[in-house]
Amino acid sequence: MTRRTAVIIPSVLLSLGAMALSPPALGATAHESPHVMSVPVSGASASGKHVESVVAAVERSAHTLKSTEPQGSARDLDALGRMIAGADVVGLGEATHGSRDFFRMKHRVFRYLVEKKGFRSFSLELPWSSGMRIDDYVLHGKGDLEDIAREEFQGAYRIWNNQDYIDLIEWMRAYNTDHPHDPVRFMGDDMGYAGPELYQRVSGYVADNLPSLSERVAELYRGLPPTTDAGTYYTEYLQLPQAERKERAARTREVYELLRKQRPRTAADRQKHLWAVQHARAIHQMAEGLSFDITDDAQIAAMMKYRDRTMAENVAWWHQYTGDRILLSAHNTHVSYDSFDVRYPKTQGAFLRDALGRDYVSVGFTFYKGAFKAFGTDDDVIRTYRVGAAKPGSNEEVLDRARQDDYVLDLRTAPAVARGWLATPRATWNIGAGWPDPTEYRTALGRAHDIIVHLHDVEATTYLGNP
Repeated sequence: MTRRTAVIIPSVLLSLGAMALSPPALGATAHESPHVMSVPVSGASASGKHVESVVAAVERSAHTLKSTEPQGSARDLDALGRMIAGADVVGLGEATHGSRDFFRMKHRVFRYLVEKKGFRSFSLELPWSSGMRIDDYVLHGKGDLEDIAREEFQGAYRIWNNQDYIDLIEWMRAYNTDHPHDPVRFMGDDMGYAGPELYQRVSGYVADNLPSLSERVAELYRGLPPTTDAGTYYTEYLQLPQAERKERAARTREVYELLRKQRPRTAADRQKHLWAVQHARAIHQMAEGLSFDITDDAQIAAMMKYRDRTMAENVAWWHQYTGDRILLSAHNTHVSYDSFDVRYPKTQGAFLRDALGRDYVSVGFTFYKGAFKAFGTDDDVIRTYRVGAAKPGSNEEVLDRARQDDYVLDLRTAPAVARGWLATPRATWNIGAGWPDPTEYRTALGRAHDIIVHLHDVEATTYLGNP
């Protein structure tokens, strides 16, 4: 595998942060914002008086947040609760993949939604099979969380092995201990890996319920289940010739179609069948998603569209068949309606809006300055990076002029002057899995999200895995 491919792939599966691998813009460093530095501010929308009126409108509409900490009173989230209203799926983004304040705020919001709004599932950018293992832990206490995190948060997903997500999962387990008849659940909606347990679930179902298909399914799955750790399996899989990866996808598709065509006779059988088909589909999603030509820019874009559609379909499936209202955690780019980037042809949020209509709500994060964990784009090593104040004219710089340090803002009901300003693309922090990133990101927040949570300052999460 080339260095370019090795660095691209973690970012492809989590966000676009490391995909632009050309040298950083002149004068930009890992501690500065190249996209803000290089984007000029011009036009009436950036004029002093107009910006002052925008800031005043934001101040009038913003609802102050007292804390990002999960513990304590959550009364300041009542405003967010009213904004979310009756939505069944809430996409809650993040402007980096490694800032503790975003993760802690997600924990806080999820607790509020569980306790006040009846939400019962938390969804993460994590493979379906990994989500199944965590769900077993959350529901039944099966396994050791430290072992599960070490084994499942690998490769592109190892950045999730941080103290803040461990705290959230432990809270979910504790909640279920206290509420055994009304539990919360955890799901992974992503396609980047299919663990051996997932193959066992499908094969076991076939052996018990469709024995005539057992031999065929075993033949189609032969050599596919991982026999190494997740990170090694993933790296070695991408080193396979594309023709072989496509052949594997054809085999997993056949298993999925074989199961999908079966017609169970009883209600109990139908429930088991639904899950088995979904597990088989998740296996195929990985094989199909990793069958694209990752050396071709057009194919990478097609892969990203497939991936976002897959994540949206998995979330919609979970909502339909569990009945749970879901908090969906992902990067801002994924939960939004428009990524404003040609490398993201269509986002998970856009697919969910198509499927659920106004039962899906997108909440994005913005921040003024701070720190985060990220993969180094030159060596794939996770370390802490820090960025200074957002530059004049950027989304974050203007939003941060409001008197509130941290707040929630409904972009749909803000005063007209603010909505007009928010409808125009401007430079914005869009920090993904890798850093430094020389790409200039310009986003119209009002077209990307329904709601934003703005934080003045963020700090890096505490990473627990290997660099």
